[in-house]
Amino acid sequence: MFQAARRSPISFEGFANATFDERLVALTSRARRIAYYYDKPDTSTFRYRVLNMVQALAAWPEGGISASWFSRRDLGEMHRFIDRADALVICRALYTSAIDRMVTRAKARRIPVLFDCDDLVFDPGYVPLLMQSLDVDPNHDESLQYWFARIARHGAVMRLCDRAIATNPFLAEKMESSTGDMRCHVIPNFLHDVQQAVSAELYAAKRDSGFHSDGTITIGYFSGSPTHDRDFAVVASALRRLMDHDGRIRLRVVGFLNSRDQLEKYGSRVEFHAVQDPLNLQRLIAETEINIAPLQNNLFTNCKSELKYFEAAIAGTLTVATPTYSFTRAIVDGENGFLARAFEWDAKLQAACEVVDSPSRYAAMAERAFDLAERNYGWNRHAPLIAATVFDRETASVSEDSATRQPGAGDELRRSTPWEPVSS
Repeated sequence: MFQAARRSPISFEGFANATFDERLVALTSRARRIAYYYDKPDTSTFRYRVLNMVQALAAWPEGGISASWFSRRDLGEMHRFIDRADALVICRALYTSAIDRMVTRAKARRIPVLFDCDDLVFDPGYVPLLMQSLDVDPNHDESLQYWFARIARHGAVMRLCDRAIATNPFLAEKMESSTGDMRCHVIPNFLHDVQQAVSAELYAAKRDSGFHSDGTITIGYFSGSPTHDRDFAVVASALRRLMDHDGRIRLRVVGFLNSRDQLEKYGSRVEFHAVQDPLNLQRLIAETEINIAPLQNNLFTNCKSELKYFEAAIAGTLTVATPTYSFTRAIVDGENGFLARAFEWDAKLQAACEVVDSPSRYAAMAERAFDLAERNYGWNRHAPLIAATVFDRETASVSEDSATRQPGAGDELRRSTPWEPVSS
């Protein structure tokens, strides 16, 4: 474990505490205005797909665009924000008649309406794959009813909109093919400024200590939802073999893991933490030497973003991940992390441990990962892309001029901008 990154728990009061009137004032503070809608604020999709977008635009005064978020509890006052907005972005919402009315009102004003989604959850045709990936019993009638209804309601909202936004080109293609003729843009997930600032401080402490650990090696598995048992199974056997062979290995599980019985024999070498707020999650990630992101490699998981990688990279922790679409565009294997196919986890975990044992190698890889995370996923780098996407400008890309930080030591790596389509 990295002792240099040890901190007391960080006080966190939430990111979404503004009142309706305060959010309305924020919406109307500049000439052009984007209203974001999300059913109920949370610390996952809402944070990345709504709150971070609003923050990025607020920090870009030269763009002349203000933005604010609204939720289900605000729909009774929808006229107050729809009638003042120049665009409406609806993020992963479930269909209701009130949302239908909101879209109708926006279209009556002839403002663009976009549907933003970060997962393959809008086409009922993918429900069997989704249930299989999430280890949900396909013979359970209530589960079938829940998932088919939920996905259909997401799809119904998407089809009300003019255009769509995805987190990566792979997911964007699925959104376009599902609707037939709807254009889908790409805006990647990226960091919140406080999340990034806390992480950068932890990274600096590790860098200044020379990335020396305390003699143990902590592998972190950070699960944000209770549906990842099949994903963890991808690495479970290799992880147990490594722990049997090397007594220095510790495992830190943060979030959900139902299959804990297979780890009981390791006793105190395995620690469990409840789901964390965004700041304390970064604190726990920073203390670990190796972050693992195992996934089943299928169409559903290839639609997911690479946030599990950049959350670790910005805190100076190396990742071993399944080579899904997004991870292969963020990680250069052996340079700023490791990619492990299903049969490679033993070798890649061992390779990562060898890097931990060589602080100078770890420092070089961690620096590359940090620099690329800061450049590609920094909180203040995407406002021009957001504006160009929402208002459908021709130059929907981020220029170097929009970044406040100049390219750094990671430039020798492949320039892995995750919103660029990969040529066939």
